[in-house]
Amino acid sequence: MIRARAKTLSLLFAAVSVLAGCQFGGGGAQVAEREGYFTWVDEQGRVRYTRIPESEASKETPKTAEPQDTAVDDPFLASTPPNDGDFTAENYPDGEALADKGFVRDGQRQPYFTWLDAEGNVRVSYYTPDLKDRHAGSRSSPINLTPASVLLPSQSVGEVEPVDGYDPNAFAILGIEQKPTSEFDEFVRYCCDDLANKNYQNWVEGSEFGVQMDGYAARHRFSSGESPYQLIALPLSVAKSDFVMRLRAYDHRGVFVPSLAFLDRNFQVMRVVTDLVMDYTPENWHRRGYLEAWVPAFPGQGERWLVVFTRSQDANAQTVISTDSGPKAIPHTKSGELGIATFEN
Repeated sequence: MIRARAKTLSLLFAAVSVLAGCQFGGGGAQVAEREGYFTWVDEQGRVRYTRIPESEASKETPKTAEPQDTAVDDPFLASTPPNDGDFTAENYPDGEALADKGFVRDGQRQPYFTWLDAEGNVRVSYYTPDLKDRHAGSRSSPINLTPASVLLPSQSVGEVEPVDGYDPNAFAILGIEQKPTSEFDEFVRYCCDDLANKNYQNWVEGSEFGVQMDGYAARHRFSSGESPYQLIALPLSVAKSDFVMRLRAYDHRGVFVPSLAFLDRNFQVMRVVTDLVMDYTPENWHRRGYLEAWVPAFPGQGERWLVVFTRSQDANAQTVISTDSGPKAIPHTKSGELGIATFEN
């Protein structure tokens, strides 16, 4: 009799415990009201609850407690760097490299947004960041070649048939000095046979490479004046025989404004590019400002060497840009740093 009554009381206590657990322990609403949790919507439109890491609530919770949901599927925690405080390339990637990926870190899902349709259902739409304004390797639209003055051998001044009444002494009488050669021929008089035995720099494909115009750079007297220069071997393994190069002149207390001469394998001048109308990009927190130009090269037509130099008239000039505080003059110099890269569409 006593045993039967004790068994009945035990069953009654268990039933009361179950009812209390149903009333106070479960349900999404109770989880949402607890401290240390936040509510979010996943890609399928389901409401999820995740423990807030490093919160006061989590500090008070025993370490053996398990989170309500896995953090791997949590888009908020996916971008949180480790708490070990180490500054690594994985935790803190380069800003340019991260921007090239649309600011999506490795392991993260493609960006998406949620919205309600006409029937009130939660929908998810993925999108791809717009990278059309990024560097050459990420451009989705054709580039515009930089306006410039191009000197070619065909522009040389040849013999001209005199007109009726021509007086060969007319220029001398009027005091006008005749120029028997063109600007291209004048350049050829000073360049570039003697550069064949000089040191040169190899082209680097796949990334931007630097060209230093400093006190250690070789110097040469061109038709436009003495200038430091760099001889560069054009790449021969380009997918197409002709390509476009990106040329940047970085601003460091002034910019080195380049002119270009393209030579054949025998160091004979084939083309000279001057008066480049370069666009200026202001500096930011991780990169200096620079002038930028896009110039074609034609290895398929025999161009093998590139000579980078500056003219005296360019070195004595300046570039005026517009800023938030008004116009700003950037002086031109005979020393500086250039960056060259192959355009890949």
